[in-house]
Amino acid sequence: MDTRLLFLISCFIARLSFSLSGELNSFESVPDLEKSMYTIVDGYPCVRLLNLSGEIGCSNPGHGKVAAPVVKFKNVNQLVEPSAILVSLDELDSLLARVSKDTNFASLVAGILVESGTPGGNNFKGFSPELKFPEAEFAPYQNKNFEWNPSGSGIMWKAYNFPVFLLSENSTLALLEAATKNEKSKKSYTSDVAEFGLVMQTTKSGTHDSESCLREETCLPLGGYSVWSALPPINTSTSQKSKPIILAVTSMDSASFFRDKSLGADSPISGLIALLAAVDALSHLNGLHLSKQLVFVVFTGEAWGFLGSRRFLLELDQHSDAVSGLDFTLIETVLEIGSVGKSFDQGVKKFFVHTTEAASISNQTLDALKRAQDSLKTENVKISVASKSNPGIPPSSLMMFLRKNPDSSGIVLEDFDTAFTNKFYHSHLDNLSNINASAIAAASSLVARSLYILASEKNEINDSVLTAISVNSSFIDELLGCLLDCEPGLSCDLVNQYISPSAACPSHYVGVIQGEPSSSPYPGYVGDVSRFLWNFLADKTSVPTENRSATCPKHCSGTGELCIRGETDGKGVCVISSTRYVPAYSTRLKFESDMWKLLPTNSSDIMGAADPVWTESNWDTITLRVYSVQHASYDRLILLLGISVTVAAYIAIVITRSVIRKALKRD
Repeated sequence: MDTRLLFLISCFIARLSFSLSGELNSFESVPDLEKSMYTIVDGYPCVRLLNLSGEIGCSNPGHGKVAAPVVKFKNVNQLVEPSAILVSLDELDSLLARVSKDTNFASLVAGILVESGTPGGNNFKGFSPELKFPEAEFAPYQNKNFEWNPSGSGIMWKAYNFPVFLLSENSTLALLEAATKNEKSKKSYTSDVAEFGLVMQTTKSGTHDSESCLREETCLPLGGYSVWSALPPINTSTSQKSKPIILAVTSMDSASFFRDKSLGADSPISGLIALLAAVDALSHLNGLHLSKQLVFVVFTGEAWGFLGSRRFLLELDQHSDAVSGLDFTLIETVLEIGSVGKSFDQGVKKFFVHTTEAASISNQTLDALKRAQDSLKTENVKISVASKSNPGIPPSSLMMFLRKNPDSSGIVLEDFDTAFTNKFYHSHLDNLSNINASAIAAASSLVARSLYILASEKNEINDSVLTAISVNSSFIDELLGCLLDCEPGLSCDLVNQYISPSAACPSHYVGVIQGEPSSSPYPGYVGDVSRFLWNFLADKTSVPTENRSATCPKHCSGTGELCIRGETDGKGVCVISSTRYVPAYSTRLKFESDMWKLLPTNSSDIMGAADPVWTESNWDTITLRVYSVQHASYDRLILLLGISVTVAAYIAIVITRSVIRKALKRD
């Protein structure tokens, strides 16, 4: 009898094991099993940034990941447990305001998930996480309370001790489903949770400002590489007197609450595209003879304390290799192209000219713009001088020139008068849909013709020459697709003519500067956009070498020769061009012995004293995923039931054995 009972139990266990193994065999590997358990969420994180005063941005509060059930903000009055809050963009400001005011509520916010998309409705007046006066501390005038950016909330300049992610469209649907499921199953024993992996090295090490994190090497300085180029190339080997310089500047970097979603379509990429199209148009003029030197500069790091322009001016003071051939004293005027993508109004492309107080030269620039406007008779282009009620020029690189020399002459061309027309300034919503290509083309035509007028002798300028300076609208459309869209993005044919990009989707966040700064940096340390600009400008402003068949770098060692397109086929082409990289990073920092060191303040350097010295925390990996968990009470119930079943089974076995023994004795 004992043998038969043991056999039956063995058969039952074998059958159960076979059933379980068959179920497990449906997963071919551990990753397959993980995929069935976890949903990876596509999102863009807000990360931890630091300055000399402290921190801004987002981070997990401790050393490990954080997981919490997903709830909708609009359905939450009070939190009873740590929760991951799903919020629409138009509610984000009010949620963060409540977090800053209600400490009990804030202590239960495990993380925030922001839905994708642009909110509709008349109540949505824009979204700008910037301040109302961006980078006011660098303004060359006293009124620091002026509201250039009325939509600004300033949320990106605060510190949050919880993770915040912007969701993709697909991930938004998945998280809405998870939150809805949690609402409907409040009485069940499971819930869908979001797990945040946003662990910052500065949080783990307790380094909460730039000075300490640089010392402990838990962060890197914000920065990158600006690019400048001269048309025609500057011959530094000649003894001829240098020409006065007409400096055309713009910037390539933007900012956002979410690190990798910084497109900056209107501010500043519309200005960048306008300048590139102007350079392209000027490069097609045959026999270009100018009485003044045209120099084009594209700064990076301008969204973070004007890193690019301040470093450029310092390099000019130091006469470094990065600015060889340039002299600050020769700069006659600065023409800056700002936000120009939203100037289209009822068929008219209207631009505003913001001028410095150096009246004589600024008036010459304004006259050049007006003559360029008159030459665009059929384009419906109108320029106006900005309101005198403004305290000065708007936030721009030109501010840094004025801080260095208050008598600097210059103008800023913008699509606004007294306040930004861009309601999404420094926001992920400042994307391709926020700008107008025809407005950029009009601005580019104005800039190209104005630069030609400014750099030429008056008696050499005629309408036929101006008419010949024609901007290619198809080229502008191509640049829009390359720099502001993922399809084709940086994989577009234009960019691929010059470089091999590391990623297709563009983002214009400045990033961090790696390795020792140099005017000839290792290409892997230079961002895709900077490398493209360097190659493009070197190509468009170049003159051919004597040996036109020369390939580089082997046969590219003549005076002024550069190797362009070297990434695409490994060979490249030699050209003569004055195109250089200029490192862009804080003027308060020095790279020494493979480390970044903070320099003491210089009382004579007003801009240096205002320098926040921005750094970005290091991290290992950033992750976000969703999965279902059982409540602890349910786990305890199952444990209790398991113990009960085990005890009951043991008692049953003892009783059964006793009965069997008695039965056997009777037999």
